[in-house]
Amino acid sequence: MPDRINRLDPNEIHKTLTRLNHRIDERFPESGLSNVCSGLSQLAEDTHKTARYISQPILAVRVGVVFLIALIIAGLVVVVFTMKMSTQSWSLDTLIQFVEPSLNIVVYLGILILFLITVENRIKRKRAVGALHHLRAVAHIIDMHQLTKDPESILHPGSDTASSPKRDLTPFLLNRYLDYCGEMLSLTGKLAAIYAQDFDDPVAISIVNEIENLTTGLSRKIWQKIVILENELGRK
Repeated sequence: MPDRINRLDPNEIHKTLTRLNHRIDERFPESGLSNVCSGLSQLAEDTHKTARYISQPILAVRVGVVFLIALIIAGLVVVVFTMKMSTQSWSLDTLIQFVEPSLNIVVYLGILILFLITVENRIKRKRAVGALHHLRAVAHIIDMHQLTKDPESILHPGSDTASSPKRDLTPFLLNRYLDYCGEMLSLTGKLAAIYAQDFDDPVAISIVNEIENLTTGLSRKIWQKIVILENELGRK
């Protein structure tokens, strides 16, 4: 029970998005917003699969890394053993000349081992970052859909130009449209947060925080429109 309380469940987010998609389609059938929500629902399924992938060890990579590191260590042991057997015929000057390049080799091998150890994490990071960039793009797409939904133009209509956007929503439908956009942005932020639950990578966590800040800021703009709309309707 504590785990269920303290963790985001991708399945529940997907169910919520599916219900939201039905609500949007019933209110605005075959609309662009409905299509975006449908795509976001599919992204929820992909998020579940990707998050599960990065939370589990990649056994093939780990076995390969262990094998390569074992080869490196075995090679070092052979070199050290060979050097020990032949040092009896070496002079002091020869040993001094040998030490510096040997230390360089040890440093480079250490860097190589560190690179191999982090291979798995970098593979997971690349996959997580790609998925997070997709979610960030979706957040901007949702914002584009609400961009022209201006309550002032509906409450106080003026003369439109030939290039003016089509404004055929009633105040009630505009309220619902903006509310749906806000819900989608919130759920987009929740999908991003799933990647930070079991993947303690600073790069991925930083992008997750950026997306959450982005969706929160965009939702705030939408909420301001809703407040304006409701205040105006309340005066009538």
